[in-house]
Amino acid sequence: MNKNVYAILTIALVVAIGIIFLGGNKQTKNDQAQSVEIRDGVQYIRISAGGGYSPQVTNAKGGIPTKLIVKTNGTYDCSLSLAIHSINYQKVLPPTGEEVIDIGVPKVGEPFQGVCGMGMYSFEIDFS
Repeated sequence: MNKNVYAILTIALVVAIGIIFLGGNKQTKNDQAQSVEIRDGVQYIRISAGGGYSPQVTNAKGGIPTKLIVKTNGTYDCSLSLAIHSINYQKVLPPTGEEVIDIGVPKVGEPFQGVCGMGMYSFEIDFS
């Protein structure tokens, strides 16, 4: 093969990898707004697990009692193995269901992150 064919194949591979890892995970402010709800003085943050976590970044209010709800639906990848180091949480989630995790009263400005068991997928909650 000549050098042009190699260059075209390399570019095609880079584009394909970019589409796989970045193309299907668009999140809007509306997605974030729907993932955070305050009821009876408790903040609930919803995150879906499956092929990663969605939304990947959530903005929420600090200084109030907060619970994280992680929803799975036929999930069979490493996002089932969830670790949240700041609260010493580590668990393998059920393939389908909701796991409610009490994260206490988060402080404003302190980062809050969760990661899958393999370190491939993560999410972040920014408290302001």
